[in-house]
Amino acid sequence: MNTERKTVKITAAQVEVGKYIGAEILVDADVNVEIAANLGWVRFDRLRVSGYIFAEAGSGIEAGGGIEAGTGIEAGSGIEAGSGIEADWGIEAGSGIEAGWGIKAGEGIEAGSGIEAGWGIEAGWGIKAGWGIEAGSGIKAGWGIKAGGGIKAGDGIEAGTGIEAGSGISCNRTLKARFPIFAGICWWRETTETDRLVSCTRCEGKVAHGTLVETEVIEPKATEEKAA
Repeated sequence: MNTERKTVKITAAQVEVGKYIGAEILVDADVNVEIAANLGWVRFDRLRVSGYIFAEAGSGIEAGGGIEAGTGIEAGSGIEAGSGIEADWGIEAGSGIEAGWGIKAGEGIEAGSGIEAGWGIEAGWGIKAGWGIEAGSGIKAGWGIKAGGGIKAGDGIEAGTGIEAGSGISCNRTLKARFPIFAGICWWRETTETDRLVSCTRCEGKVAHGTLVETEVIEPKATEEKAA
């Protein structure tokens, strides 16, 4: 660990119309990044540093070319990237986390609202969202997966411990959990049969609350050849 690592502090003076305009180059930089409070969304073309990335309350992080930190990423509001989001430690946001590609953390991933990725979501520890969790491919957590809303994956879902969702759980491959699976655990409204639905091609775990439906694998449709 580099204890002498420089910390770049971004204030309102380095942000113009929501975009970072500071002199520091924050791509492949051996620095920490701290973003002052109440700056709203702060946009970067790309944000990749060896240290941590931290945004205070009221400030979010957005990068079209991806966000990567050698240690952790934390934002008082949201985190959004056009490509991937990756941290060797944890990723935490006061509101949502969204990536056009994948989201990966060596430790936990936590969001006050939803978590969404065009590809996979993977955490060495747990994954927790105030709303739903959705991934274009698989979702994998070393510990548990918990969402206030639904959990949906294009491929499989795997948890080292249990899985809990406020509404339904759905994946196109194997649903695997070491401890019980709960769907439709919702305390703020009446639940429906859809909320309690656990849909997958194969379940390797105990559905303690919900209705398990094992379906066939839905393969992506092949692109039709154009007529000559």
